[in-house]
Amino acid sequence: MPSDVAAPPLLGRLRLARRPAPRAVAAWLFVICAMLLVMIALGGATRLTGSGLSIMEWAPLMGTLPPLSEAEWRRLYALYQQIPQYSLVNQGFGIEGFKGIFWLEWMHRLWGRLIGIAFLLPLVWFAVRGAINGRLARRLGLLFLLGGLQGAIGWFMVASGFAADSTSVSPYRLVVHLTMALLLYSVILWTALGLWRDGAAIAAQPAAAPPALRRLSVAVLHLVALTVVAGGFVAGLHAGLTYNTFPLMDGRLVPEGYWALPGLRNLTENIPAVQFDHRLLATSTALLALGTAAYGLRAGVSGVLRTRLLLLGGAVLAQYGLGVFTLMWVVPVSLGTAHQAMAVLLLTAALALLHAQPRAAPSRNTQSSPVDRPGRIRAHDALTR
Repeated sequence: MPSDVAAPPLLGRLRLARRPAPRAVAAWLFVICAMLLVMIALGGATRLTGSGLSIMEWAPLMGTLPPLSEAEWRRLYALYQQIPQYSLVNQGFGIEGFKGIFWLEWMHRLWGRLIGIAFLLPLVWFAVRGAINGRLARRLGLLFLLGGLQGAIGWFMVASGFAADSTSVSPYRLVVHLTMALLLYSVILWTALGLWRDGAAIAAQPAAAPPALRRLSVAVLHLVALTVVAGGFVAGLHAGLTYNTFPLMDGRLVPEGYWALPGLRNLTENIPAVQFDHRLLATSTALLALGTAAYGLRAGVSGVLRTRLLLLGGAVLAQYGLGVFTLMWVVPVSLGTAHQAMAVLLLTAALALLHAQPRAAPSRNTQSSPVDRPGRIRAHDALTR
């Protein structure tokens, strides 16, 4: 056969299909982020309703199925009756009351399992198709393992609620569980944003922005993260059930008894200090985020960067307002859950803003421009810069 004969159309299509498809991978990761957002919101509702201690067994496989008989319901209810939360909070609420809190916790755990499946199966598929490899494949594989570790951390947190005289989980373990969820969400989102941008045939160059804007964006992201973690201690201590006035706390700017415990314990275990610090961090975050948005808009940025500045400003105003209403209405489940979900959306806005301002890469002498072969080069190097 002559060497210059064109390859069969089918073979050509197969070769094309095995090329990196960064936007397809990005779309899958965006779906995972959406599932994680739902998971974090479910976690907030589980905590607010006291449902997290209703399942006293950690069965990663067998626990997928709910109780299928009355005898199984009664066995699980008998287990629940042995822990302090039942005797101190829910004594006598009957098996129907137990079912009410059981289903929310079961749904929370089931959703976590579904996230694992939704992550693993497409990961294998994309790897087999050649859409991901190298550094990106290692990153995604590590994220999958960390997702499994998050399930173990969740059980480690729940087990702390079975201790004598305990009616809820340890605030420290709650914060570790929340922090890991936010870390997984952030890395997956950042990866997806990079793949989506690098998957374009001709990547649009980011709009020019003042160097100070990126520094401000970094500061906003760190402050958002710190405020959310501080909110985890507020949730763990049920600190939102006290000092339900705003902006003062029982008529004082700084509450009485702010420094009632020694050392760092005061910042994580003393309710007046924990709530005040969260208020202070939230206010600082709001001011810095709004100032960053105003600075960027006054500098005349346009396009994607302008849109993301507006989203950041809108998200921080919505979250701050939700926080105030949640506090003043003594943390109803609906508002508390919305406040936790909105925290993730604010984190998303901060990450997206920073991602729109990549660091200037050093120039490299290459024989071909990345635009000439965008799929092959950009997809393999996504998020490795």
